[in-house]
Amino acid sequence: MISRFLKPYLPRGLYGRSALGVLVPVVTLLLVATIVIVQRHFEGVTEQLTRSMAREIELVRTDEDPEIAQLLGISMTYVTEDALPPENLRYWYDLSGIVVIREMRDLVPGFTHIELPDDRNVHVYIDDDSGLMKLSFARRYVSARRPYLLFVNIMGVGVLMTALSFVYMRNQLRPITHLAEAAEAFGRGRHIPYRPKGATEVRAAGTAFVDMRARIERQIEQRTLMLSGVSHDMRTPLTRLRLSLAMLDDDEAEPMRRDVEDMERLLDGFLDFAHGAQEGTAEPLDPVALVRQVVADMQRARTPVVLHAVEGEGGQVSLRALAMRRALENLINNAVRYGTRAEVSVTLSAPALRIRVEDDGPGIAPEDRGEAIKPFTRLDPARNQNRSTGVGLGLSIVIDVARAHGGTLRLGQSDRLGGLCADIVIAP
Repeated sequence: MISRFLKPYLPRGLYGRSALGVLVPVVTLLLVATIVIVQRHFEGVTEQLTRSMAREIELVRTDEDPEIAQLLGISMTYVTEDALPPENLRYWYDLSGIVVIREMRDLVPGFTHIELPDDRNVHVYIDDDSGLMKLSFARRYVSARRPYLLFVNIMGVGVLMTALSFVYMRNQLRPITHLAEAAEAFGRGRHIPYRPKGATEVRAAGTAFVDMRARIERQIEQRTLMLSGVSHDMRTPLTRLRLSLAMLDDDEAEPMRRDVEDMERLLDGFLDFAHGAQEGTAEPLDPVALVRQVVADMQRARTPVVLHAVEGEGGQVSLRALAMRRALENLINNAVRYGTRAEVSVTLSAPALRIRVEDDGPGIAPEDRGEAIKPFTRLDPARNQNRSTGVGLGLSIVIDVARAHGGTLRLGQSDRLGGLCADIVIAP
């Protein structure tokens, strides 16, 4: 219950939480030490000194020998009521003065007022049978000299040790920060230099990340080479088939020509999947201009697509232009394949970039959307595969591109058109 209440107020970053872990014990220790010092030094010691001084004052009052007062360091004079202060006098920060006033009031008979004008002198006013008496003595007789120095020393040492802890903690967290940056960059399809360093556990995690990154890059390269090689090798026999079909009768060869075209389209899909999100180099681009260009190119190819809405024009996001173009073209082709038209919207704001493609087709059932983004998945009942031939890689390519940019692909239902609503969401 307490953790749920405090969680919204806790820092989100590792550095902030580590700093909080350092500050809380230090501040707690300072508070405990301060309370103990106040009770022992400001109160306990001051009480003892003030009680001793009260007995000496009583001795000076009862003994008429002036040498006693001189030996005790007390100056005694008689004053008129005009010289009497209206109230007890002390500075607001004089904590030990509170104890001195309280003890003098309780222990000295005839006590009326006391003045603590500074940290060097004390003036006590006593009203007895002989008149209004003013007793003056040094402040060191009733309280420790410069007690605030204890606070200064404690706070100074606390601040110094906290600063040293922050420096040490920052050096220890820097390798973790570099590891996080390298992992985030790799998740966005970028490769930045990284060398494991830091504590033993951080080095172990960094080494594991480097090995994992190398293994994944090797697997991606092998997959790309394999699919590219297969697609390239299959184009030669397909070309021979196309030439052979060209010499046959048109009516007899037409079905086979369509089969050859379908096979070439499948090969193109394999190549697109092989290239995936690794094609091109990420660079700052205007996403709105990129989407406008893609929509315009597809409109020239007589694809029924329009740019419906644009928000946040003029900003830039680090994107792979070729990969994003392929992803957007796949979504638009997917939309017009299963519907009659497609509408594209772009929203660029501080939190994220969103590219939305909507259609008026049958859509995808909520329980099938997780399967739809998997490679080689074909949802016949939901998307009417009889209208087109595909291999089930369109949405897989899109989500690979989105993830390579640190984003994701969200599938839903279009409120306006009633078909599928596909959102590419990327955090700039």
